[in-house]
Amino acid sequence: MSTYKKEVGTAVQNAAGTLSGVVEGQLWYDSTAASFKYQYPNVTPAGAWATGNNLNTARQGPGGAGTQTAALAFGGEVPPFTGATESYDGTSWTEVNDLSTARQTLGDAGTQTSALGFGGQTAPGIASETESWNGTSWTEVNDLNTARQSLGSAGADNTSALAFGGRPVPISNLSVTESWNGTSWTEVNDLNTARFGVAGAGTQTAALAFGGIIGGPPNPRTAVTETWNGTSWTETTDLNTARGSLGGVGTNNTAVLAFGGNIPPDTTVTEEWDGTSWTEVADLSTARQLLKGAGTTAAALAFGGNLGPTTAATEEWLGPGQPIGAWSTGGNLNQDRYGMSASGTITASIAFGGRISPPNAYSALNESYDGTSWTEVADLNTARGFMGSTTGPYTAVLGFGGNTGSTQTINEEWNGSTWTEKADLNTAKSNVAGCGTITDALATGGTSNTNELWNGTSWTELADLNTARNGIGPNSAGTATATLVAGGEQNGPPYALYANTEIWNGTSWTEVNDLNTARHQLGHTGTSTDALAFGGAPNPAAAGKTEEWNGVSWTETTDMSTVRGYPASSGTAAAALATGGTIPPGASTTATEEWNNPSNTVKTITTS
Repeated sequence: MSTYKKEVGTAVQNAAGTLSGVVEGQLWYDSTAASFKYQYPNVTPAGAWATGNNLNTARQGPGGAGTQTAALAFGGEVPPFTGATESYDGTSWTEVNDLSTARQTLGDAGTQTSALGFGGQTAPGIASETESWNGTSWTEVNDLNTARQSLGSAGADNTSALAFGGRPVPISNLSVTESWNGTSWTEVNDLNTARFGVAGAGTQTAALAFGGIIGGPPNPRTAVTETWNGTSWTETTDLNTARGSLGGVGTNNTAVLAFGGNIPPDTTVTEEWDGTSWTEVADLSTARQLLKGAGTTAAALAFGGNLGPTTAATEEWLGPGQPIGAWSTGGNLNQDRYGMSASGTITASIAFGGRISPPNAYSALNESYDGTSWTEVADLNTARGFMGSTTGPYTAVLGFGGNTGSTQTINEEWNGSTWTEKADLNTAKSNVAGCGTITDALATGGTSNTNELWNGTSWTELADLNTARNGIGPNSAGTATATLVAGGEQNGPPYALYANTEIWNGTSWTEVNDLNTARHQLGHTGTSTDALAFGGAPNPAAAGKTEEWNGVSWTETTDMSTVRGYPASSGTAAAALATGGTIPPGASTTATEEWNNPSNTVKTITTS
């Protein structure tokens, strides 16, 4: 008979609790709980959207084809109508040769190198023109039999496509379906439900039509879904959310993603089709209609659309099974506070200063964390909150600026035992963000919006942020020469919240992709290419949201357990600490959470 040791190579180990150094799938015996246990990684159950680089030309109603890493966007309305075509390589869009006929809300099919664009709305009216893309240029081929716009479509390449539904002139609903064989269009069996603004996915012989608008006041939206088997349409399970002018992707009629659209209002709702039913999954970051997509349920792209003005926004869908991080409860602070600063790692940090609410008193308290519990150590010389701090080891820290009731220039250095006053900032500021070390630090933004560099002796003013703001958080991510800042609040009425993200290269700031959720007073950890942003105010708008930065875009991931603004932050993007802050309706908290990515769940083996 086989044994665990024979199969795995080691015996089952004993531990009082969780086994130190345990790896995925390893079995151990928890003597405290008197049970056998193992751990497995946490992964995304369905998927998530991440921000990608924008189209070069903002537009609504474009055509789309291809995959997440090799896509094509063509046509649309800027306004005016455009034939602009762009190619996506998984990172950025590049302009290539235009369509011959500028138009929007056209049908589409194919890949980045073999695509078809047909129908749509042009300046004179409704189009029947069909154009074929060979990877370099568009060529006009045979027209649709029925001119229309806002039609649904499917197809694998420029030799095999399906066109269905849509809206002609005068305005009415169409159910007409046409099949393309590479040379001409042939009318085949109609949709069961006539509509326009319908989305489509799949191939010429295995397509799905879903959602849409039934023309005529009050122009109701429909959730009707129909599946095509190459011969006829069959009604099947409806979308959960009725809507029109939505996006959709999928390579067949059994695995499809539907996203965005107009209910009204515009929506972020994303649903996944498994061949039988629709399941709601993670929402788009940006609500919009008249958008397009490319790809599959495992890796998709959503781009363009209308959210009031036209948009160039691009989002990337990461399908199920992606490793994810998770928050777990850490040891509580001894004193509840918000607006603290912190430095160190997940197992060796300090958290200092802040404000206690109630009674809204500023604090000089300094506490040290050993990975399990907090211990009070030597206080700051000056009680204050909303300071910036360095992000190096917890035994060598700077705390600068802040508020004592008025903004301050005070700069103090911690050596692991005591605080010593050092040369002040040039400009008094609170709600300032900091990063770096005690010999090379950066103080960014704040109530004065200046940017200052510390060389171990004195502060020097450098180039300001492109977007003036305060409340980025007590820390930015990175170093004094490679810094990431995100979020914040406008310095003065109407106190707008920002999602803006900027990167510092040691000389100047460059704007990059925004956070998915605008907010201020959030936590930051990590580097300029691998960062974490979490929490924020006002609550509950930020709702404990956590976002990961991969050097290009932000992706929403697992929420914090305790919804909070003004958390202190320390650690890295893989192992972070969130400490204190404010919880609804505004009281300060002692709660500490630990972030680990990838994260694991421990499973207990039960017997019966």
